[in-house]
Amino acid sequence: MDTEEIVRTFVEYYEDRGHHRITGSTLLPPPGDPVLFTTSGMHPLTPHLEGRPHPLGSRLVNVQRCLRTTDLEEVGDPTHLTVFEMLGTWSLGDYEGPQSLDWGYGLLTEGFGVDPGRLHATVFGGDDRTGPDTASLELWEKHGVPVELTVEDNWWSNGPTGPCGPDSEIFLWTGDTPPRSTPTGDDRWVEVWNHVMMRHRRLGDGSLVPLPQRNVDTGLGLERLASLLQGRTSVFECDVLAPWRRLVPPLWPLDEPSLRLVSDHLRSAVVVIGDGVRPANTGRGYVLRRLVRRVLTTLWRDDPSRGLGDLPQELVRHTLDHFRQTLDPDEPRRVLLEEERRFRRLLERGRQVLARPRFRGPLDEEDFHYLHDTHGLPRDLVLGLRPQ
Repeated sequence: MDTEEIVRTFVEYYEDRGHHRITGSTLLPPPGDPVLFTTSGMHPLTPHLEGRPHPLGSRLVNVQRCLRTTDLEEVGDPTHLTVFEMLGTWSLGDYEGPQSLDWGYGLLTEGFGVDPGRLHATVFGGDDRTGPDTASLELWEKHGVPVELTVEDNWWSNGPTGPCGPDSEIFLWTGDTPPRSTPTGDDRWVEVWNHVMMRHRRLGDGSLVPLPQRNVDTGLGLERLASLLQGRTSVFECDVLAPWRRLVPPLWPLDEPSLRLVSDHLRSAVVVIGDGVRPANTGRGYVLRRLVRRVLTTLWRDDPSRGLGDLPQELVRHTLDHFRQTLDPDEPRRVLLEEERRFRRLLERGRQVLARPRFRGPLDEEDFHYLHDTHGLPRDLVLGLRPQ
């Protein structure tokens, strides 16, 4: 299945079970949401998870583009992307967790053809505040899926306060041997789907109170699922990233982790620009700036003459089209080139500043603050400019 067929199969499966498709939002969260970017499909639905009726009913399904800055340091491995699409389903006070897991098992094994013997689940094992999730455990035992009980790994929260609850995660075996061990014991078990039983709200003092309704919120990464269904070894080899895989290596010869980082960060930058963000020193603009500068630092490590002006127009257009963004492809290129020029100037100024006698020895916190506040040189850039 290509990604379009996966999306169609997913949405139609849940529509057949009474879910209404809602339109995914941009990467920018709704007003009042404290996060910089939409990190999951539940963000735009927070008021409805807390009890406000949704105009389309209590069973919903959608495809939402997301950005997770927490995954930046993970990019380069086989499974993490900065910008990705999340397939999601919701029960807003309707059915409970076991029904959600039962449908999820059916879609994976029948709709997508996954061998049940390659599945493993994890379930919340309980702590001093909340008992174990026995209903999910019994559902998996009914299907013959092995289960591992955990505590921290199977409790989902949207920050220190707010909606939260136990979850059950579904893993798929990716090794070339028969499945072995458990998801916490062998990283060849790759998480593909998380079903959150969102029943509680955590207060500022850490205590839990019941939400007005018992919800189920599920999330399934599209690119990760596509790579697994297509028999690929990483998300960077699935069909939606194939143009990057084809066009970037001849342009910039890179080792595998660097190729993944450059492709991911440039693709993510195009999507962020397409949603209206521009480089800045704070907030969303700084995330975009950091993505671009990480690309340039990687490219220039081997060849300082490399530049983003060589980025094929086809990749920009393909990315905007895939995410259904109407921006003229020339605009992301303009923004990227301007940010490249700005970064080159900053690097040159940084080298001159760091050549001063004051900064030739070890730097302390006062030095880092001075370099940032006076010269606009962030810590990571300073560390990158100094000999290791």
